[in-house]
Amino acid sequence: MFGFGRRPRDPAPGFSRPDGSIGAGILDAYCMEQPGPQQVLDIFRGEWSSAMPAGSGLCTDPGRAALFEDARVTWAIAQVGGVAGRRILEIGPLEGGHSYMLEQAGAAEVVAVEANTRSFLKCLCVKEVLGMRAVRYLLGDCVSFMQHDSGGFDVVFASGILYHLQDPMAFLRLLPRMAPRMLLWTHYFDEAVVRKAPALAHKFGPIERATIDGFAYEFVEQSYKDALQWSGFCGGSAATSRWLTRPAIIDYLRHLGYGRIEVSFESPEHQNGPAFAIYAEMPELA
Repeated sequence: MFGFGRRPRDPAPGFSRPDGSIGAGILDAYCMEQPGPQQVLDIFRGEWSSAMPAGSGLCTDPGRAALFEDARVTWAIAQVGGVAGRRILEIGPLEGGHSYMLEQAGAAEVVAVEANTRSFLKCLCVKEVLGMRAVRYLLGDCVSFMQHDSGGFDVVFASGILYHLQDPMAFLRLLPRMAPRMLLWTHYFDEAVVRKAPALAHKFGPIERATIDGFAYEFVEQSYKDALQWSGFCGGSAATSRWLTRPAIIDYLRHLGYGRIEVSFESPEHQNGPAFAIYAEMPELA
């Protein structure tokens, strides 16, 4: 199904070339090397965003993000008071880095929902390669899952997902019914920062206003533009998404009833747009 990047691939594997000869592209789907973990990861060579755990000796080209050793996850686990023996709902696992860290920290179960089919398959590859046993990956829309699942999780872990959604407020509204604790890392829109950054400004429309459950908030529409051309694209399911403002996120969490709200990893000058991490829990846990 997927080539290994060792030979040029035909535009339509298995079909005739313009000169009438039969393309050999389908044969690129075979791995004729000694079986091993690197061969599994090489299925998606050129599409990775994450680097494998330090010391693993494994390569996920061109991935460089240290998502298997992420300080944001370490911070979140500390805020929760540890995840040992707990059920975690992870939204948008990307390539399994955070799932791995949660399992390593002792989580009893990690249910991870991923909508991007290629990211889902990469997660399955990583699960096999690293021997993850407490993690279960589900393919599909996270909002639909949250609407129909009975909940009962101890924590919702949602890193790098909110700003990829077309209706981020609908997502936030569903969090309390899933678990009494949640961790969110996300980009947000700050007009003073974004409008003066040429690499960002062209992707964003004007500020818009809306209301949900009597709560008024501001957002902007952003466009992925050229990022959609990369085979390793791991953004949202549409060509655009909505970015909420910082006050919209925090104030709506309070509106939903969260008591304790902690903010960390605040990065207004992040190269991809202002960002922060939020841990929130319901008052009954105090």
